Amino acid sequence: MSKFWSNKTKSIEPYVPGEQPKDKKYIKLNTNESPYPPSPKVIEAIKNAANGDLRLYPDPNCEKLRETIGEYYDLNKDEVFIGNGSDEVLAIAFQAFYNPEEPIVFPDITYSFYPVYADLYNISYRLAKLTEDFSIPVEQFLTKNGGVIIPNPNAPTAKHLDIDMVKKILDYNSEKVVIIDEAYVDFGGNSAVKLIKDYPNLLVIQTLSKSRCLAGIRIGFALGQEALIQGLNTIKNSFNSYTVDRVANAAAIAAIRDVEYFNECKNKIIATKAWASEAMGKLGFNVIPSEANFVFVSHASISAKEIFLMLREKGVLVRYFDKPRINNYLRITIGSDEEMKELIEKLKEIV
Repeated sequence: MSKFWSNKTKSIEPYVPGEQPKDKKYIKLNTNESPYPPSPKVIEAIKNAANGDLRLYPDPNCEKLRETIGEYYDLNKDEVFIGNGSDEVLAIAFQAFYNPEEPIVFPDITYSFYPVYADLYNISYRLAKLTEDFSIPVEQFLTKNGGVIIPNPNAPTAKHLDIDMVKKILDYNSEKVVIIDEAYVDFGGNSAVKLIKDYPNLLVIQTLSKSRCLAGIRIGFALGQEALIQGLNTIKNSFNSYTVDRVANAAAIAAIRDVEYFNECKNKIIATKAWASEAMGKLGFNVIPSEANFVFVSHASISAKEIFLMLREKGVLVRYFDKPRINNYLRITIGSDEEMKELIEKLKEIV
């Protein structure tokens, strides 16, 4: 710890991403990346964008990308905000809509970046305890608060909240911003985007990292009524107007437009998830019903930590969270058919 650090730097506990070891080749099922490459049209767009124009700043407003996303979701471009990954969009949203003195609410088992943002921006928060089966406790969001954040599907549990329950939360919290974080919604969930025109307090955040195979490009976006988008832009333009580069812009536009490739990849992942979940069930695993591109599993007779360590020794990376209530579960990203068959064989050796 440096004596030059600020008090906030000394006190904060940062988010810890999934490990990216370099000691040997692994089957990587720990960070919810797509097992498939980007669309060939995306690669072509990247090559075309890598030209002499890189000497110029990118469009700070991402006009063409916002238009493209707006057309896809039946919104106008002023209802779309672009960021350098959905994590950045979330960080900007925390600053734009939540006040330190009003506690926000999010689940106790959820994306672990939320408490980090709250701490960083001095925003108090209250945890809504998931039920025993890891369902979202809707009634705990129907209390006085400074705002709500819910991942849908939730991470790391992969469970999905019905859209009628989302509406119930939006109705109760009509004076506060409700963020629905839909990083995994394309793998079986029901998006809240269709509610935007009726709810001025709804902000939906999505990413191109998962279902559009672009984790390495870092594009996220928010969808909401124009007043919310203006709030996000006010914060963004107060620290960095040029958050998204030219190459990422071009890649994102091509990815959104190639609907056929998007559907092909997500459907393959959904199909692989189905048979892999069944295979793990036959090995004695409890597999939580998943609407994401990962599954959350536990085993009756062998601890999750033991399985995690043994899989690592065998060259397979999965995610283990040493936290209360979930320390006997593993989060396993759905890989290709070949990768998942290899995982099942390794699990047979272990259990």
